[in-house]
Amino acid sequence: MWARLISIVFHPLFMPTYFFSLLALTLPQLLEPIVPTLQRKFILFVFLVTAILPLLNVGIFKVFGTIGSFAMPYRRERLLPFVFISLIYVVVTYLFHLHARMNLNDNFLKFMVIIDLLVIFATLATFFFKVSVHSVSVWGLIGILVPLNKITEVNSIFYPTVGLIALAGFIMAARLETGAHNPREVMWGAVLGLTTGLAGMLTLF
Repeated sequence: MWARLISIVFHPLFMPTYFFSLLALTLPQLLEPIVPTLQRKFILFVFLVTAILPLLNVGIFKVFGTIGSFAMPYRRERLLPFVFISLIYVVVTYLFHLHARMNLNDNFLKFMVIIDLLVIFATLATFFFKVSVHSVSVWGLIGILVPLNKITEVNSIFYPTVGLIALAGFIMAARLETGAHNPREVMWGAVLGLTTGLAGMLTLF
């Protein structure tokens, strides 16, 4: 029961919302050019387009029988939904650039690009082997937060970073406990997420 609850609460589609909420609470200046007074509304919008919209997309695949369940236990049935989710994330990021007049000089768009890369690489990996997307997402955020501790002058995200590393252990254990993944799939997800997060930060920041 605990493993299923953790898997749902920390579903990969919710992680962008958690990440931007953490920054809004600890280092709101990192969300520039979004002013603090608009950050809550902006995070709500992020939740709608990076969580609710992809979930509706998966629901459509379920209705038409493309996937057997929302858990998508088999690698092959993950391919098409993952491709569509990747497209959603890329299109959303492009719309932020186009309509909100953001570019790669803006921190928010940089973070969105890194999140896009996490989704895309997880999708590409799925074409060859099943990987734990839960591991990819949580370790991807760790890969973003660790460098942020070095480039920021305050230590307001140090303890959240430590807490997230501990949480990653529980999430990985939960995926094993539910039988959704084996140790290899969980570890490869962690390696892919951490590498992508770190590389994205080193490149864009």
